[in-house]
Amino acid sequence: MNELVNQPDDSAATPQPYRTRVEDVPLEQNLREDEGWIDMQVQFLINEETAGSQNLTVGRTVLPPGARHDRHLHTGGDEFLVVMSGHGEVHTNTGREPSRAGDVIFTPRGNWHGFVNTGDEDVVLIWGWGGAGSLAAAGYALPGSEDTFEDQ
Repeated sequence: MNELVNQPDDSAATPQPYRTRVEDVPLEQNLREDEGWIDMQVQFLINEETAGSQNLTVGRTVLPPGARHDRHLHTGGDEFLVVMSGHGEVHTNTGREPSRAGDVIFTPRGNWHGFVNTGDEDVVLIWGWGGAGSLAAAGYALPGSEDTFEDQ
């Protein structure tokens, strides 16, 4: 029989497993266009609020044709992105590059990123932040006037 080493005395302090279904998670209502969230349908599937996860957030985003998540960066969390369907362009530190279903992208904290649906069908993204259980913990910054990119 395996024994747990350094098992906490108080089991209430140990987060419990969490499970949900995409269709049971409401769309986030507090995302503002002036902060770069343009016509996006965002769900926070796993985070500190729902699952007690302090170091991981997992989300799902649907971008209808023309929708976009403007270029931004996180100072407190690394981000991964899996393009499940559709195609568009992903923002980078220098410009934009094509992206399509099947792409898996890792963006370490402090690097610019974002996504634009340039196609005629919905883009579905599964994404997450390592090291952050919430948007506040991940940090969120938009480019300033001193930031320049090849696609501007």
